Amino acid sequence: MTSVQTESVLATARAVAEAALTVLPTATALSVGVPTTDPMAVALDGVAVTARLEGPAEGLLAVVVNGELVEAMRTSPLGELDLSQAVAPALVAAAGVLGAVPGPAQEVAADAVGEVLLEVGDAVFVPLLADGELHAVVALAVPAEVVAEVVEEVPAAVAIAAPREGGLELLHGVEMEVTAELGRTRLTVRELLSLSNGAVIELDRAAGSPADLLVNGRLIARGEVVVIDENFGIRVTEIIKPGDTGQEVR
Repeated sequence: MTSVQTESVLATARAVAEAALTVLPTATALSVGVPTTDPMAVALDGVAVTARLEGPAEGLLAVVVNGELVEAMRTSPLGELDLSQAVAPALVAAAGVLGAVPGPAQEVAADAVGEVLLEVGDAVFVPLLADGELHAVVALAVPAEVVAEVVEEVPAAVAIAAPREGGLELLHGVEMEVTAELGRTRLTVRELLSLSNGAVIELDRAAGSPADLLVNGRLIARGEVVVIDENFGIRVTEIIKPGDTGQEVR
């Protein structure tokens, strides 16, 4: 690349990172650092989420998050959250700077993302820092000639980026599977095979006992069964806090 092309790519990569940062779920306020073409300069122990760019700017985009965020999502009070889904808004915002949209997101090891990007072409890595410490990286691999066509639009694209919300509140839009459980029991294979229409199975819950409300398989509340129009519902009567001894599903 010529020096002019290099400057355009670096400037665009920084704008892409600024856009991604507005919607990247982190527990710490981050700032954009100096873009680099050296993947070793921004090596991070964590997980990368990559997506192919679709539209006028074809290439590859990646967001690398550190182990702290990965662990926080995997041990969330609401159960294990999907990292790709949580980072997806950042990929969309970043791709929008280039007038593109991201394809399906894929997780790869952080130490492999540089190699993946370099297979596409020249890559730029933008560190996201807090007090000088590396917490995340936004990486971009797009042909320089493509960048040259969109670089004039970069300031406008960044200007309309949504204001940054507070930390992990950005995960509020992530969908979770909610299950209501009336009770449980254990049956032998023989008993299961003998089931037929009209069979009655006794559960381990007394009549009138509260039902369990689970999110991604983790107990978060209990409540009473109600009827809403013609559908069943749960009226929450108890919230189970993380660490409570009552958190075990009965």
